[in-house]
Amino acid sequence: MHEEEALNDNHPGPNHFELDQTGGDRKHRNATYAKRYLERKYGMVRDFCQKHKTTLRYILWGTLLAGYLAMVIAACGLNFHRALPLFVITVAAIFFVVWDHFMAKYDHRIEELLSPGRRFLDSHWFWLKWVIWSSLILGVVFWLIFDTAKLGKWQLVSFGGLIVYVILLFLFSKHPTKVHWRPVFWGIGLQFLLGLLILRTGPGLRASQWLGKQVHTFLEHTDAGASFVFGENYTDHYLAFKFLPMLVFFSAVTSMLYYLGLMQWIIRKIGWLMLVTMGSSPVESVVAAGNIFVGYTESPLLVQPYIQHATRSELHAIMTAGFATIAGNVLGPYISFGISPAHLLTASVMSAPASLAVAKLFWPETETPKTTLKDAMKMEMGDSRNLLEAASYGTSSSISLVANIAVNMIAFLALLSFVNAALSWFGNMFDYPQLSFELICSYIFMPFSFMMGVDWQDSFMVAKLIGYKTFFTEFVAYERLSKLVDLRKEAGPKFVDGVQQYMSIRSETIATYALCGFGSVSSLGLAISTLTSMAPSRKRDIAAGAVRALIAGTIACFMTACIAGILSSTPVDITCHHIFENTFASGLSQNTTDVVSCCQSLLSSTVAVGPGEVIPGGYHSLSSLKNCCELLKPSTLNCTWIPE
Repeated sequence: MHEEEALNDNHPGPNHFELDQTGGDRKHRNATYAKRYLERKYGMVRDFCQKHKTTLRYILWGTLLAGYLAMVIAACGLNFHRALPLFVITVAAIFFVVWDHFMAKYDHRIEELLSPGRRFLDSHWFWLKWVIWSSLILGVVFWLIFDTAKLGKWQLVSFGGLIVYVILLFLFSKHPTKVHWRPVFWGIGLQFLLGLLILRTGPGLRASQWLGKQVHTFLEHTDAGASFVFGENYTDHYLAFKFLPMLVFFSAVTSMLYYLGLMQWIIRKIGWLMLVTMGSSPVESVVAAGNIFVGYTESPLLVQPYIQHATRSELHAIMTAGFATIAGNVLGPYISFGISPAHLLTASVMSAPASLAVAKLFWPETETPKTTLKDAMKMEMGDSRNLLEAASYGTSSSISLVANIAVNMIAFLALLSFVNAALSWFGNMFDYPQLSFELICSYIFMPFSFMMGVDWQDSFMVAKLIGYKTFFTEFVAYERLSKLVDLRKEAGPKFVDGVQQYMSIRSETIATYALCGFGSVSSLGLAISTLTSMAPSRKRDIAAGAVRALIAGTIACFMTACIAGILSSTPVDITCHHIFENTFASGLSQNTTDVVSCCQSLLSSTVAVGPGEVIPGGYHSLSSLKNCCELLKPSTLNCTWIPE
């Protein structure tokens, strides 16, 4: 039929030739024919694509995947050590994609396959639980004997502090007789396993240090935009023009990851892991996982439709998770302060299961959650239509966050100055002009810092930092901690006019974990207003549990610090830190047995990828590594690779 029409169009009759003597009508007819021809061809291609769109999609993705794998193989062939991170990321991505496809297709079969084992556990659970509890207690005892006790008394103090915090939470629990211990012990267990993997294993430690360095390098790209907008001397106003632009940059990147669906995928995986191990409800698990990446005002948005149906214990857990963790988008400014990125990243992950463990102990579940796993795992992809719009949206949404942080820093530091002046004036009435907010906090929070494993001398300084974080914000606390770290690195006198100037590295580490949470009095009102706007009918329940959630979130951070105190820094590391501080900074004789031994230990644990990409082991500084490299001149490390 189409061919006949084409012939008719190409071979018009005699009457037509008589009318087309000028050629104008023929051109019009040819154009019409060409248009119809193109439309028919386009329709054929469109029909073919629609008919075989699944096959074409597989071909396209297969081609892209094959090209990517070829690139990875080529990179590994050129330099495997350099391409190792890319290789690990690729293998992990392939594993989870295959896992998702496998579980989606064979979920019911796997459940049927495991059902006999589940029935066996149910029928023999009475005596099996006693075997599990006995094994757990024996494992803890052996760990204390063969590991913790050998590290020194302060590691035992950290362990004792962890037990004390659990006991205090149980004694002041909302319903102490209705506590379900599974989420409590699984939460602490996951917290311990994460800390053990990251802090006490070589690969875990190197991975966390490498990741921290990559995050720091990634955030340094903010300098390009900051220098363009504010000029080359933007670092003269560090907080406003260096610190706050990081939040803008990270917010844009986070919004892009949400648009791509990567952030939701990661949150679902972490939430599912906590749900199946701890037995927490789907709403709690998703929010706790989300708090690792976003703030306590954004994470409830992941389950916004279900908040109005949440139980009171779930509402308490949602707020506790927000107060116990710090969002990934604010880690950059803390890293820019000079705080260890490896410790900050570790604390952010460890506090997620800890928050649920503390929440379920402080306010046990007495109702039946209504939200199912399938409902809670449904997360919207966002309203952005493309990647650039998502970046623009993330940038715009960060304006309120940046402004809020800036005005709060101005107000709280001004208020702190006024309070100190008022307290000094009042103390002067009794011949005690040194009375200050820091002094009061040092005595109020000193027992808590001491129970974390901070030595007696440093516990007062850590207590001051906890006071800053609790009554002001964690920004103020980390800013003060960074000053203490800088003073220690300068290796000046530890006491000036009887006033301690800095702390030990162990105390700094514990303080980093204890401060890593949004839990402060200033955050209380914002958390209440955020949840109330999402579920106005639950305003009374939200307000009733907010203060308990703040206390629970703060204690969750303290428990994370206890785990860090148990696991971090072996005696050799501690001794070597002091030896390096006293030797290299003071100009003492460097060719001693202790210095050489510590340098050998440091060099053997150092990872060198290439020029400027050197990660010292044992949390030592690059300056100590450079001094050791110049002292021993090892053949396994090029000293020129170590950055200044």
